[in-house]
Amino acid sequence: MAFATAAAPQRQALYTPEERARRDATVWTTVQGVLAPVQFLVFLVSLALVLRYLWTGEGYGAATVSIVLKTLILYTIMVTGAIWEKVVFGRYLLAPAFFWEDMVSFAVIAVHTAYLYGLMTGGWDPATLVAVALVAYGLYVVNAAQFLLKLRHARLSEEGRA
Repeated sequence: MAFATAAAPQRQALYTPEERARRDATVWTTVQGVLAPVQFLVFLVSLALVLRYLWTGEGYGAATVSIVLKTLILYTIMVTGAIWEKVVFGRYLLAPAFFWEDMVSFAVIAVHTAYLYGLMTGGWDPATLVAVALVAYGLYVVNAAQFLLKLRHARLSEEGRA
């Protein structure tokens, strides 16, 4: 009896050779490579401070400062990421290779911005602000996972070419 073997699925490359060359040549790749782990570290510290506040009722000020810092880093990485996409793909956002990551990034930005709005207007109590921050952080984790999976895909597709 003969068994049919399926060929391993061919991974489509994330970058064309020209895009890969632009990615490797631009300083914005390094900027993104530095900002992403910095943002993740700030996120972890902030999450710990937010959870501490939720568990003990103490440290609201520190949690608030950390959320604002996380949001400012998020804005920075979004702007520099848009510049990176322009250099590599020829458009500031929503390049086909990163369409869904960008779409979720918009949601992450929107919820972080809503947090800042509530904080600056004084219209939301601390419990609401912290809840909004946690929603923003949950979206951030989804978005970070998207980017990590995309980077893994890029690495595997480049290894497959070699």
